[in-house]
Amino acid sequence: MLAAVILSAAAMTAIVAVRYLIASGAFAWATTRVRPGQYAALGPQIRREIGWSLASAAIYGIPAGVIAWGWQERGWTRIYTGWTDYPLWYLPLSVLLYLFAHDTWFYWTHRFMHRPRPFKTMHAVHHASRPPTAWAAMSFHPWEAITGAVVIPALVFLVPIHAAMLGVVLTVMTVMGVTNHMGWEMFPRRIVHGKAGEWLITASHHQRHHDLYRCNYGLYFRVWDKLCGTDRGLASP
Repeated sequence: MLAAVILSAAAMTAIVAVRYLIASGAFAWATTRVRPGQYAALGPQIRREIGWSLASAAIYGIPAGVIAWGWQERGWTRIYTGWTDYPLWYLPLSVLLYLFAHDTWFYWTHRFMHRPRPFKTMHAVHHASRPPTAWAAMSFHPWEAITGAVVIPALVFLVPIHAAMLGVVLTVMTVMGVTNHMGWEMFPRRIVHGKAGEWLITASHHQRHHDLYRCNYGLYFRVWDKLCGTDRGLASP
């Protein structure tokens, strides 16, 4: 049993690392095409970002591997695969529930990590990327990585979700994590400055956080920032 758990954890670590390298690499390449020179002279910083991110991949991958083994071999989780196990309308709702729960956890832990002592201990690694690049999405100190690695594994014990919808959640998490750090706005102005942009976080919103530090703490949605008075609008990446 132990060997199977270790193998599952190793496999998930590899998957998280490859997913990061593909996603960040693709958007970093896109940046060289859309904004030539934006990452010029950032080679040492990018190498640090990749190093920290690959370490974070192991921290994310280990609990994910244990959960994957427990789901497949022991039925521990509330992940399901039958399309009729729950009503079809629950499929998109489960994605929103996961994203909102993750966003809530992220907002409050992120805000905590901006207190002086936790910032120095945990979060300064991430903000050492000046400016952040597409490679910085997982550039975390191990203590910070742990706070992010526990969320989805905890949710699968509590909130039912179809395996395919869990894949959607992980895809959204990966893409938004990368695109919010790449230093330029990928989405059309009519979205960013329209009704959707009032509630969804994009690069323009998160760049403001990296510029000012004490604002714009959310991950996917601007809800908590608006409710708590920490929303400071958009930058112009």
